[in-house]
Amino acid sequence: MVSEYVRGRPAGPLRPFIGWYSGYREAGVEPSVHRGLPSPYLTVIVTLHEPLEVAAHPDPRADPDRYDCLVGGLHTAPALITHDGRQSGIQLALSPLGARALLGLPAGELAGVDLHAVDVLGPFADELRARTLDAPDWAGRFAAVDRMLLGRLDALGARAGPRPELVRAWRRLLATRGAVPAATLAAEVGWSGRYLARQFGLEIGLSPKAAARVVRFDAARHALQGRLATGRPPELAALAAACGYFDQAHLARDFAGFAGLPPSRWLRAEFRNVQAAAAGAVPDSAA
Repeated sequence: MVSEYVRGRPAGPLRPFIGWYSGYREAGVEPSVHRGLPSPYLTVIVTLHEPLEVAAHPDPRADPDRYDCLVGGLHTAPALITHDGRQSGIQLALSPLGARALLGLPAGELAGVDLHAVDVLGPFADELRARTLDAPDWAGRFAAVDRMLLGRLDALGARAGPRPELVRAWRRLLATRGAVPAATLAAEVGWSGRYLARQFGLEIGLSPKAAARVVRFDAARHALQGRLATGRPPELAALAAACGYFDQAHLARDFAGFAGLPPSRWLRAEFRNVQAAAAGAVPDSAA
């Protein structure tokens, strides 16, 4: 049995746009279904060998599909990922603020959808996968991704990015774990609430209120993973209070909406994947 989970930091010029790289490889494990959950990052997955099998998308109208490389936008419902005991690839945690610089389009155009990367990136997607397949180890694979994306940044980086006010508003949401009301955000950046919502829809792909809920949920979910990693009980009431929920029932409702399961059932259903994500780098976002 093989289970490898490795996390890497992108090269310096890419860090404003990409949070981290996650490398994963499993072979000879039990076939399973994994829930890809909403998060504040777009999903870019480059598979190494086996295609990524998405059995159900955040958009229920989308058909199941297999992907060599996937690009997915922010979403508010889980994806269902299946594998037959083997899976391997690299996932990039791409900030919506980096969508124009690295994908060549605003994140709003990808909201709620999963696409074959070649449909977004053209031949670049196939070359990116080929370069990672040629590398002998995780360090080499991450370095290959760095080189490819740095070239992409040079080619596209001159394009206008999100407005500074939008950047400030998004970073404020992240810093407060979604605790700032939309009206406060708008006032802080000097925009009307309606204009803030329009800019969020274009550059983020969610309304300010929905984005705040996703950010808060993501913080709560990672706090749960951290508790599991250190052998502590979930303590959901205390976790709800620490993450800005009114009470445990409020936390459970958000989990049911974003994960399709309440927290305790999600922990049981995803125990192995949660352990892997807490320990290293299993792809635990949109796919």
